[in-house]
Amino acid sequence: MKLQGRLWLCIWLLCAAMPARAQFDHGHAAWTTQLRQHVHWNADGTASTVDYSGFARESAALDGYLKTLAAVPRRDYDRWTWPQRQAFLINAYNAATVQLVLTRYPQLDSIKDLGGLLSSPWKRSFMPLLGKSRSLDDIEHGLLRGAPEYRDPRIHFAVNCASIGCPALRSEAFTAASLDAQLRDQTQRFLRDRSRNRLRAGAPLKLELSSIFDWYARDFSSMGGVLAFVADYADAMGANREQVALLRRRNAKLHFLDYDWSLNDTAPHDR
Repeated sequence: MKLQGRLWLCIWLLCAAMPARAQFDHGHAAWTTQLRQHVHWNADGTASTVDYSGFARESAALDGYLKTLAAVPRRDYDRWTWPQRQAFLINAYNAATVQLVLTRYPQLDSIKDLGGLLSSPWKRSFMPLLGKSRSLDDIEHGLLRGAPEYRDPRIHFAVNCASIGCPALRSEAFTAASLDAQLRDQTQRFLRDRSRNRLRAGAPLKLELSSIFDWYARDFSSMGGVLAFVADYADAMGANREQVALLRRRNAKLHFLDYDWSLNDTAPHDR
């Protein structure tokens, strides 16, 4: 018994001597600090631009944040709540996108310049996450949209593709505690932007929307389809009661607008 007791004491002392793994910050404070410094809303609060030069000057901070994400073991991630995983993946996608742009900035006009005829910037595996090297498509379509819990298409207004046509990069990190309110706010801001989403009164009512609603139309089926989803955001679209009723009855002509892939740079310049 004495030997067994000594063995357990040795095990306890060894464990006590090992450095404890730092608790993951689900508030994503480090990312919020960077976003507040380098993301700027337009006057209407419907779109944002990114100071990539500022991110480049402080690239160590961005790299450090991404390393904290990469250090999360898959077993820990699998124990998190779905909102915690959603916030983690959205932030990972957005931070990795900024890092990818910086690999060639300022010698690019669009994130598409990082691809080619037979390659895509979204399919390039470059970010270590949850035990393997991931592409942006892996994060968005595999881990986020591919999860069995996925039901909320509002994530399309949260992930940012570094383009003017994309919904705004938010000037704060997404967190599980505020996720629903943040996703609703992102959606409202995007739908208020008349350069990307608008109603045309007439018979029939014409709804002109971002191509995002076309590309991911199936995702909106969980909320009654695109027209019903837009009707739920009538205030943001500037729709009156009659127009909302038409949308809910699917009595509207739907048209998708061209997407602007230009870089969402705060200070565009000659390259």
